[in-house]
Order: sequence, then C-alpha cells, then structure tokens
Amino acid sequence: MALDVFQNTFAGNPLDRASERRGDTAWLTEKINAPDSLGIALWNGKPLVEKAKDGGLQIAYLRADMCEELSGGAERLLFMGLWKETAVFAVDLEGGADPAEGPLQGLGAFEDLRTSALRMPATDAAILATAKAMFEWRRKHRHCPNCGEQSDVVEGGWKRVCPACRAEHFPRTDPVAIMLAVHGEKALLGRQAAWPKGMFSALAGFIEPGESIEEGCARELFEEAGLHATKVRYHSTQPWPYPNSMMIGLIADVDSDQAAPDQTELDEVRWFTREECALLIDGKLEGTFAPGRMAIAHQLIKAFAEGS
Repeated sequence: MALDVFQNTFAGNPLDRASERRGDTAWLTEKINAPDSLGIALWNGKPLVEKAKDGGLQIAYLRADMCEELSGGAERLLFMGLWKETAVFAVDLEGGADPAEGPLQGLGAFEDLRTSALRMPATDAAILATAKAMFEWRRKHRHCPNCGEQSDVVEGGWKRVCPACRAEHFPRTDPVAIMLAVHGEKALLGRQAAWPKGMFSALAGFIEPGESIEEGCARELFEEAGLHATKVRYHSTQPWPYPNSMMIGLIADVDSDQAAPDQTELDEVRWFTREECALLIDGKLEGTFAPGRMAIAHQLIKAFAEGS
C-alpha cells in the first residue's frame, strides 16, 4: 500500500496482503498451481536475485508451483499476497548446498539482503524483508510456547496452531525506539566497542511491556547516556528483519548536554553540530562515519542536519 509518508528501506511492500484469503485453502491451492502465479525463494535467509537492466539487482521470480515443489510441504511455504491479480508465494530453503547450483541453477544467485537491498528497487527490498522476517519467526516458533508440542502452519503461513492444546500463535514484531537526542543545535550519537572504528549512530533500545514509545525512549536515553528527555517527536519507522523488529525513529529534546556513556550499551558518546552531522552522513568528517543510508539512524541524522 502506497502511503504519502517518509519511507525507509524495507518499508513500502507493494503487495496486497489479501489477508482475507489466507484461510481459504481451496483458493490458495488453486493459486499456487496457476501458471501465472509467482514465487520467490530464500535460502538460509538470503533471497534469490538476478541482475536488472540498470545494472542493479531485482527479485528472481520463479513459478509458484516450483516453490511448492521445492518446499516439501506447508511448513516452508508462505502466501505473500497479490500483485494486482497475480498471487505471489515464497519458499524457505535451508541446508549447506546452494540451490542456485542445483535445482535453481541458471535462475539467479542468493545474496545477503542487508548488503544488496540498496542495489534493488525499494519495493523488491520490502517484499523480501517481509518474507525474511516471516520465515525467521516461523523457524523459531515451531513448537507451541503454551504446551511444547510442534505446531502446524495454517492460513498461508501467517498463523500457527497447536494440534494438542489448540493455542493459536501469530507473528510477532519487536518494537525498538531509536532516537536522536537533541540539545539546542547539537545531536548526540554513541558508539559500541564492537562497532567498526569511528562509527557513531543513534541510541536505541527495545520498548518494554507497559511502556509507551515515548516512555521507552526516555528510559533508554537516561540508562545509556544519563539524559532526561523533555519532548519526543516521531520521525518514521522501519521494518527491520534482523530478525523481527520495528524500528521507531524519534527525535528527543533533552534538558542538558552533560551526557555520559553507561559503559555497558555504549562505550562512547559525542555531540555533533548540524554542520558536522551533514559531513558525517556524507562520509566527510575525518575519523568518523555514520550508518549507511539503508539504516533509519542515517535518516534521523540527515533530518537533523537539514533542520527538519
């Protein structure tokens, strides 16, 4: 669904999810065997892609019935939705042998989504992120958390039902507040010791049960940098399929510039002026750099640099 809002990488999936058709098994069977239905393949979390005419990458679509044949059953199949009237399915492949050198030889190559997303149309990246996140969820929730029995895939892959206790389980998305702390004309960025040398990014943390987004933002700022938030403004969100997060981008005004890293989450914090932020995202601030433009942190820094 196209929306008139700022879209980060992995947002903007153009497919009609057609959720009302997921429970119609006869319709799904008809669609997956239809000659015009499409399929996408992921192997160990990597999507099958091919070269595009512009030199970039694009989804290497398969016939949907080929995905069904490769899947070995419903556990590894996912109904993605509709492109106009065309049904799109996905198959989850695992193992040590590259299918692009076996049954899918000559049809594309499996590439890491994180490193290839910016080389493909934004819509393709969003479709693939949806499939990746769903398969990650299903892989980690094969057993019922209520009774421990193995659950069954239903509704086109978007639901699991336990045959023993009849508990129903749905995909989960973990909300993460990622915030740019601002004091006057300066923004705070931090770095972890494990990051590449010189990399600074926005602060972030998971929203806890019983917290609002604003409360989670304020808590993380205080825990990680000792700052008190006075105002929290929304910027944008980003589906992040590593494995199942929703990054909620925020700009947070704070009451002081006396920040101190907690030495647990953050090894270092540093204030940057708007001019320095502009240089940072352009890769022109000596000795430091920001996350690439695929990351919502990059977009938060950019928004501050541009005064928005």
